Amino acid sequence: MDQKKIRNFCIIAHIDHGKSTLADRLLQFTNTGDVRKMKEQTLDTMDIERERGITIKSVAVQMNYTARDGETYSLHLIDTPGHVDFAYEVSRSLAACEGALLLVDAAQGVEAQTLANAYKAIEQNLEIIPVINKIDLPSADIESARVQIEDVIGLDSDMAVLTSAKAGIGTEDALEAIIKYVPPPSGNPDAPLRALIFDAVYDSYRGVVIYLRVVDGAIKKGQKIQLMSNGLKHDVTEVGVFHPEPEIKKELGAGEVGYMICSIKTLKDTQIGDTVTDALKPAEVALPGYEEIKPVVFCGLFPAVATDFNELRDALEKLQLNDCSFEYKADSSDALGLGFRLGFLGLLHMEIIQERLEREFDLTLVTTMPNVAYQVTMPDGEVIIVEKASQMPSAGDYELCEEPYIEADILVPTEYLSTVIDLCKKKRGIHVRVDYIDKRRCMAIYQMPLSEIVIDFYDILKSITRGYGSLEYRLIGYRPGNLAKLDILLNGESVDALSVITHRENAVAIGKLLASRLRKLIPRQQYEVAIQAALGGKIIVRETVKALRKNVTAKCYGGDITRKRKLLEKQKKGKKRMKQIGTVEVPQEAFMALLQLDDD
Repeated sequence: MDQKKIRNFCIIAHIDHGKSTLADRLLQFTNTGDVRKMKEQTLDTMDIERERGITIKSVAVQMNYTARDGETYSLHLIDTPGHVDFAYEVSRSLAACEGALLLVDAAQGVEAQTLANAYKAIEQNLEIIPVINKIDLPSADIESARVQIEDVIGLDSDMAVLTSAKAGIGTEDALEAIIKYVPPPSGNPDAPLRALIFDAVYDSYRGVVIYLRVVDGAIKKGQKIQLMSNGLKHDVTEVGVFHPEPEIKKELGAGEVGYMICSIKTLKDTQIGDTVTDALKPAEVALPGYEEIKPVVFCGLFPAVATDFNELRDALEKLQLNDCSFEYKADSSDALGLGFRLGFLGLLHMEIIQERLEREFDLTLVTTMPNVAYQVTMPDGEVIIVEKASQMPSAGDYELCEEPYIEADILVPTEYLSTVIDLCKKKRGIHVRVDYIDKRRCMAIYQMPLSEIVIDFYDILKSITRGYGSLEYRLIGYRPGNLAKLDILLNGESVDALSVITHRENAVAIGKLLASRLRKLIPRQQYEVAIQAALGGKIIVRETVKALRKNVTAKCYGGDITRKRKLLEKQKKGKKRMKQIGTVEVPQEAFMALLQLDDD
């Protein structure tokens, strides 16, 4: 294919602004794929994406379009996620493109994630085409959307394409804009092969399927290729593109996006961001890969059945190939046995990974309380990273404890500003400023501890703003905090998986909430169970699960009272002995109770 006839672009937007629906219309208009298999959100192939109505994985697809000028163009589309937790997925997709369609909802205008994704595209020097979507809605305000595109993002709104992805309005205009504004790839077809790996999946029969963008040269079946990060060489057994089903081709030329199979059986051989080159005529310089991702939320993941540990390890290895934005390492817990410590980009990311592991690999898992990583300075000056409560030194054994802070951009309608300010104050937020975008909307900028927003902040924000609030945040470093470890004890024994690191001001409230939740969730035993919350060895909260009690005096009707006392004393001694040798059964719901520590 002539490079001048190729266009590589992606669709970026805030969550729910219509990316997947517009992708459907583009596929329909260009007659890409089997009409009989077409359905809503065609490119969202995972069940979990369809159920939740969100895009989780970027998907590449090739479309052939005959433009108004009579020329046929090869368009490579990459559909991207919109949620803040999958921002890394978006940044990887942008590296494989020259242009982007930036969708703006005509009714809701520019949102926080619209802005964040636009800045990412600008950093990558992409040509951005604004698209005002949902113009057929009764509440659509096209002029206001144009003003926001110019004032907030700084793009020329005259080139904005007006569409309704649902009704199919403006689809051809969007395709024409791509051909007009997005530049063709600039790679050299005669240079040694250089191709960027931007994604990969594991196939049980064919090994690793690598998704790549060819920058220079060409790649074809039978060619011997080399991975530049580790020097490993492989023979290419198949290359092709997605339509959106895989379609085998003889070769992929410079500028094309597709897939490659070369019988890689071990997952460690493949690295996202690596450069593929010709083994016989290798390129001298590798392509710039991706910045190293730093997880911000951590939790323990343990198999419900201890014998499933090896299956969980294999599942994590395969899933990390498809989503390299989470990391894991082996871990153990006194309460839960052997498992793994995982790092994620956010709480939704954590939920999705857990659900994918359970669905795709048929595992039953127990997750512990999610938390952020703290920096603890020891008396000798050594700085240690604490990723879970059980690693936290005792109160007098360290000099300083610092927690990660973020700067949050919260976009809300002006009438909800006061409730958002109250929420941020509650979450220990530091006010920076409020920018007024127009008469109806403003952006509140706050600095606050990451630990305060990872669990329930986004849900509460959506609730108090009736769904109109949107959030985008970035890490700004570590700051000292008055933090302490809150231990949960069951009958005097600490359960490490239930311990949390919290701010001292909130310790009693969280302890009470957690103890009362556990009292409802832990089943009654033959003996009394004491649930206690301890701060620095001092008990601050106690709840009790009453014992199951058999009426041993039922057969004593009348007669001497000493007989009844004797039977009750005997029962008491039996329960005491049972308590010494018995263990408290803690159901999985108890560990999950920590995920719902909201303001109730």
